[in-house]
Amino acid sequence: MTRDAEIRFLRFGDQRVAYSVSGTGPPLVAPAWWISHLELDWRERAFRSFWETVGAGRSLVRYDGPGVGMSDRDAPPRERTLESDVALLAALLDELGLERVALLGGSSGGCVAIAFAARFPERVEQLLLYGAYADGAAIAPPEVRDAIVAAVRSHWGLGSRVLADLFLGDADTTERERFVRMQRAAASGETAAALLESIYRFDVRAELERVRAPTHVVHRRDDRAVPYAQGRALAAAIHGATLVPLAGSAHLPWAGDAQPVARALRSSLAQDAGSESAAGEPAAALLSRREREVLALVAHGLSEREIAEQLVLSEHTVHRHVANIRRKLGRSSRAAAVAEAARLGLL
Repeated sequence: MTRDAEIRFLRFGDQRVAYSVSGTGPPLVAPAWWISHLELDWRERAFRSFWETVGAGRSLVRYDGPGVGMSDRDAPPRERTLESDVALLAALLDELGLERVALLGGSSGGCVAIAFAARFPERVEQLLLYGAYADGAAIAPPEVRDAIVAAVRSHWGLGSRVLADLFLGDADTTERERFVRMQRAAASGETAAALLESIYRFDVRAELERVRAPTHVVHRRDDRAVPYAQGRALAAAIHGATLVPLAGSAHLPWAGDAQPVARALRSSLAQDAGSESAAGEPAAALLSRREREVLALVAHGLSEREIAEQLVLSEHTVHRHVANIRRKLGRSSRAAAVAEAARLGLL
């Protein structure tokens, strides 16, 4: 079991967004779902076990969307747009100094991952989608969507139980009650309803043909929240994508029999990583422009604080750059990384 994930905050517009980074290795980033709570989610054994399996050997990045979880929640609920969600994902990657990542988009987070991969292909090395969709309006008939939103807005206690039935499938009473409590702790009823309305409007169908990253779609056949047909349509529309259908009715990947889901996602990560490694890459392509700038200053003996001041970055961002440089060069210390970079002609 890994240690607790550290929670940090990113200034995004007029709000602070909470995010966490756990583990070490190549980055795996999970765009925010509808609502979440970084601290409470991580306490749940099933949730934590799922992500530790999928993210083994990776730096796992998760975050709460604006207005929910541990992000600022004192501002009035506002419309969540695909553009703002993509901008938030880009801002977080920039804050962490991550030039190229694997994205794991679940549910509505899948729309954000797809749009980001289509618009910034150079920054996405792999795209994993679970329980995802391209057109929010196609998830359910209008009267069903309206009824769910109305229940959440008018009576959050009842609405949270309706959503537990949708998201957890055949879970037992104890698991349902835990999820109901988590939802209420993660967001107000009005915020939850406003976000649901926004998510039902997400539409990335026009983005699908522009996705170039290796893509794997995992979907449970009896998913009650996002029908299996939506996952199949995604895999058919994205060039070269593979579809992994699994048994089960729960929408949340860590609910129900989570191990097949975790194994399918983990296997896809390992498969694509192996392909990239086998192909090899020239030394100059190992490091991004910013990483080479940081490396040059490391080679001159500057501390991370001094580098941060010179490049006008946060010290944490510099720390992440240095960690990425060591990882990419396969060296455990700054001095060894500088020596390897010199050997490869990167200095």
